[in-house]
Amino acid sequence: MPTIEFDDVTKRYGPETVALDEISLTIEEGEFVILLGPSGAGKSTMLRVLNGLTAPTEGDVHIGDDPVSDNHSEVGMVFQEHHLIEGKTAFGNALTGALSRNGLLRSLFGIHDHEDKVTALNALETVGLLRESGQRAESMSGGQKQRVGIARALVQEPQLLLADEPVASLDPKAARDVMRYLKKAADEQELTTVTSLHQVNIAREFGDRFVGIRDGEVIFDGDENDLTMETMEAIYYADSDERTPDAGATDVVDPTSETETETGTTTGDADAVSPTTAADGGDGV
Repeated sequence: MPTIEFDDVTKRYGPETVALDEISLTIEEGEFVILLGPSGAGKSTMLRVLNGLTAPTEGDVHIGDDPVSDNHSEVGMVFQEHHLIEGKTAFGNALTGALSRNGLLRSLFGIHDHEDKVTALNALETVGLLRESGQRAESMSGGQKQRVGIARALVQEPQLLLADEPVASLDPKAARDVMRYLKKAADEQELTTVTSLHQVNIAREFGDRFVGIRDGEVIFDGDENDLTMETMEAIYYADSDERTPDAGATDVVDPTSETETETGTTTGDADAVSPTTAADGGDGV
């Protein structure tokens, strides 16, 4: 498990847009950190810097003893839009997490080592989808797809797990399911984890530490006991005398209406299928 170090990190886009402004932050090994803030605050930019997808304009970022580079196989990423291959099964999608080890050509032809197959099935078991390993992504609910996305990241065998608004498009129940499995995966595999969220009440249930970002600056860093209403106003409201939420911050609490119904969710799959036995049965991709 690596320690993450931001040392006076600034990220500019053009001469006038400052996405991150002199951020210095240490995330300890095994912490489950949730980034809070309105849209455009800099949360996604922080994750992109950690993933090596964009380089800081100034300052340094280290994962353990190593500087972040564009070779980010040690960093697993869970995306907001899950980015699954709809025609593949949950098992086949999870196996794509082994791409960095397996190579593009072998992956394209569905050739995988037995060890990778077992890893993929274990990952699906971790997120409660072992029974659905043979189900195609196109027939899955949004919450199930996001859990497959978590499994895919676990198959990558990362040191650091990142998630960018992983429950933004889900109803409250599905959102909690996804966050519960994300936290379970981080705990079981002892992963340092950083995720961004808007839904503060969901964040409170799962985070060990909360970092509030506004206008590219860290304005709060603390645990659940420090996350008061006054703190939330400072994070999500422009000024102390202003009470109109910033754009994108209207979902500080969970929406009351569900946008999607989570179906087919199963728990306790560990007793239903043996990952090792299933792996011996073929790819099922």
